Amino acid sequence: MPATTPAPCSPEDVRRVACIGAGVIGGGWVAHFLARGYDVTAWDPAPDAEDKLRRLVAAAWPALEQIGLADGASQDRLTVTATLAEAVADAQFVQESAPEKLELKQSLLAELDTATPPGVVIASSTSGYPMTDMQPPHDAAASPQRLVVGHPFNPPYLIPLVEVVGGERTDAAAVEWSSRFYDVAGKSVITMDRELPGFIANRLQEALWREALHMVANGEASVEDIDASITEGPGLRWAFMGPCLTFALAGGEGGMAHMLDHFGPSLKSPWTRLEAPELDKELRDAMVDGCDEAAGERTYADLVAERDQGVIDVLRATGRLGGARR
Repeated sequence: MPATTPAPCSPEDVRRVACIGAGVIGGGWVAHFLARGYDVTAWDPAPDAEDKLRRLVAAAWPALEQIGLADGASQDRLTVTATLAEAVADAQFVQESAPEKLELKQSLLAELDTATPPGVVIASSTSGYPMTDMQPPHDAAASPQRLVVGHPFNPPYLIPLVEVVGGERTDAAAVEWSSRFYDVAGKSVITMDRELPGFIANRLQEALWREALHMVANGEASVEDIDASITEGPGLRWAFMGPCLTFALAGGEGGMAHMLDHFGPSLKSPWTRLEAPELDKELRDAMVDGCDEAAGERTYADLVAERDQGVIDVLRATGRLGGARR
């Protein structure tokens, strides 16, 4: 693998970001970066792209003002260019958000690699393609080592998560730089250890989505009931405590170890169309140790109090305290 050209600046010193693709996701990125005080150049091949983009940013701005704008943040710091090359000419970071078509991603990333200044990291907003699949052929990109995945959640200007992972030809330094940049830019970053189609969060929500489709197709539940089962049930806890710690609390003071020992046999029950992995000692220990690490210094009582207050806060924020199901 060729050596990575040193990035032209540190993540903390980035001032200009280029957003390539200005649809729902790309436009959401534009709004986020503008709100964080960056100068943003954007390009999209659609003839009406600029009008749509500026309307999207304007519509997002009131929510961003509630969150709190960075010093100097302004919609006036957006420049929409006529060509891709103009958009990235002075960029210190590039966020690509083209449609989810593999050949398009490959050709666009190759074009970006040619046009973007040396060393500048180029991140793709792909929802599921591994970067290894998107990295252009060896003869089409001079520096594939600077190409990474920076997968956001819609809308990128409100949902904090971004999942960062490189491909087989991505330099580890580019992944580290990207993760630091997203953190500086106000995102909540998961830096993945390895590639996985769909990454982490999409695989989890896709499993839920597919089971929902099965239930509707089989007449087992209505769309309304499926949505209510999440918004009035586990979704309230998932907003601040993920499924692993949530299940650990189901084990009482015995935590995840007791939960797995007590409820583990239900993995053999037909509760989902997904096939469960074998709950062997290695998996059991990984879950127990992982929950212990996630809990940190918090005791069972601490976690219960945190969960209870969190549910109350969510119910209060959504106007549902003491109310009937909507």
